[in-house]
Amino acid sequence: MTRRIVVAPDSFKGSITAADAAVAIAEGWVRTSPADSFALRPMADGGEGTLDAFEKAVPGAKRMRVRVTGPAGFGVDATWLRLPATDDLPGGTGVVELASTSGIELLGDERRPFTASTLGFGQAIAAALTAGVSRLVLGIGSSASTDGGAGMLTALGARVLNDFGASVTPGAGGLDEIASVDISGLRGLPDGGVTVLTDVTNPLTGDEGAARIFGPQKGLDEASVAQADAGLRAFARVLDAEALAAVPGAGAAGGTGFGLLLWGAELVPGAAAIADLTGLAADIEGADLVVTGEGRFDGQSAAGKAPAHVAALAREAGVPVALIAGAIDGDTSAFAGSVSLTEVAGSTDAALADPGRWLRDAGAQLAG
Repeated sequence: MTRRIVVAPDSFKGSITAADAAVAIAEGWVRTSPADSFALRPMADGGEGTLDAFEKAVPGAKRMRVRVTGPAGFGVDATWLRLPATDDLPGGTGVVELASTSGIELLGDERRPFTASTLGFGQAIAAALTAGVSRLVLGIGSSASTDGGAGMLTALGARVLNDFGASVTPGAGGLDEIASVDISGLRGLPDGGVTVLTDVTNPLTGDEGAARIFGPQKGLDEASVAQADAGLRAFARVLDAEALAAVPGAGAAGGTGFGLLLWGAELVPGAAAIADLTGLAADIEGADLVVTGEGRFDGQSAAGKAPAHVAALAREAGVPVALIAGAIDGDTSAFAGSVSLTEVAGSTDAALADPGRWLRDAGAQLAG
């Protein structure tokens, strides 16, 4: 009997993209069940893989090249995605991903906690605006910086100034230099608005804020977390925007959520928005099984992560769902089946060294 399988994983961060993971799972699956058919729908929640998810799901999507200033301060070749025009959006939609322009993966093993900025992300947004898009969709996961979106706002025309009327130092290290912010030259939003995809609901500052919760993974130690948090507070205070700083999601991507709220953008749950915009629910209807996955499945996976949303859509449609994860440290009883790449490969190092191989093996195992 031929089965229809929807394969909708998130990226296995740091090892394989969602698109490549979906292909590998399907390749392994057909070893065991060659008659089955597939709909490959790589997912994302606003971070790494957001462009891939849209490109795979939207016919006519086109990659647009842009050179930006990366988080280390050097030039980076990146792309944004142009989705086709519609009657309501004659200029089409521009999809821009922070991960590929100002993301932490661009630094490799290096961390630049005080000098990394979101300038490149803003430059890519500006390029999409200049190209005439009617709407923007922005994914803001995987940030390398904690600059409150100051670099991004600078690229969009704001002036972030010190006591001498000069531009402040880029990155979190420049936040405590801020004396004034001139947003009179800030570019306007496109007619169709700006939708921001994020799986984070943290405020800008405080115990649950950008610096305290996410700063350590970007290289901040205990003392510098306090310094960065104070800088973010000062940034919000100079802008008279303390209320925006408290909005859930303002702390996303090192405070880039705050900068985008200031611009007038709308923050939405990333996984749900991507699933909606790419028509995942319609793909799931009538499927025999959905396979989702991510790098690590644990207690946080239910909090807005892409696999949790994929699983929820499958259950709403009455379709069983299976899980493949790099490592599993959580209850998988709700899944029809689950496979840990670490267990299949024999170790975490082996799984990370050749994820495609083990994803194929996992797909073959689930198919049986």
